[in-house]
Amino acid sequence: MGNCTEIFFEHLRNERRYSPHTLLAYKADIVQVQAFLHDQYEISNLLDAHAGMIRSWMAGLVDQGLARSSLNRKISALKSFYSFCVNQGALSASPMEKISLVRKDRKLPGFIDEGAMGELFDRIGFGEGFSGLRDRLIFVFLYTTGMRVSELTGLKHHDIDTYNNSLRITGKGSKQRIVPLLEEARQVYLAYKDEQSALFGENVHPFVVVTDKGGKAYARFIHRRVTAHLGGVTTRRKKSPHVLRHTFATHMLEHGADLNAIKEILGHASLSATQIYTHNTIEKIKSIYKQAHPKA
Repeated sequence: MGNCTEIFFEHLRNERRYSPHTLLAYKADIVQVQAFLHDQYEISNLLDAHAGMIRSWMAGLVDQGLARSSLNRKISALKSFYSFCVNQGALSASPMEKISLVRKDRKLPGFIDEGAMGELFDRIGFGEGFSGLRDRLIFVFLYTTGMRVSELTGLKHHDIDTYNNSLRITGKGSKQRIVPLLEEARQVYLAYKDEQSALFGENVHPFVVVTDKGGKAYARFIHRRVTAHLGGVTTRRKKSPHVLRHTFATHMLEHGADLNAIKEILGHASLSATQIYTHNTIEKIKSIYKQAHPKA
């Protein structure tokens, strides 16, 4: 492979103490780009490559569908190699200087479709008694406010204003925000509060959501209740409470809500965090377009 390459791998093995697995991966990456340069540019020495050649190699890998995480590993290997060669005096400048890691694909947040949510609320339900009413409250609050599970477990009765139909949510960094309390959520809350008081007394617990024994609900408890009920209406793998936060935002956007309004309700610090939900809406539009348009 050439003297600098051999010294580079000795450096990784003896000084950097790279594992055999990592060394094999680095060698495979170096061999791959070397083969590309030989086939495409008739270059046998990696030190003769320039940035345009490397970018051409990268573009070919992208066209082949290589995952961005794998491509970034290869880029990192080349950056390390050329930087080492510059430090050794074998090269005046690295062709990788102006080549950056590619941005990883941002996973779109999963959500439950409206039909499944409607089926859960209207047909399947949450069971009878206090636990059923409590579970309905959990879903109504998470789905109609988009609050985080930590915000729900920290919600206290004095945070809920049934006269002005609003509730105060304490989010990250103890920042508070006021969000609307829909009439359905208000009615469920009032029924639940009466049942809670009847079972555990007026002043047993200041927190809204409690366990079957009257203790403050914790995140894992909420997670179990949400997972159990969502399992009846969806086969999607992820059924966490956070999915209901994504579902709230996605459904709001699909029905024409202003992105800034959703940002405020969710308690996002910047609009960029909220904009990810627009991609779900765009993907849905694309799907409908492909199914409906004669030219699609």
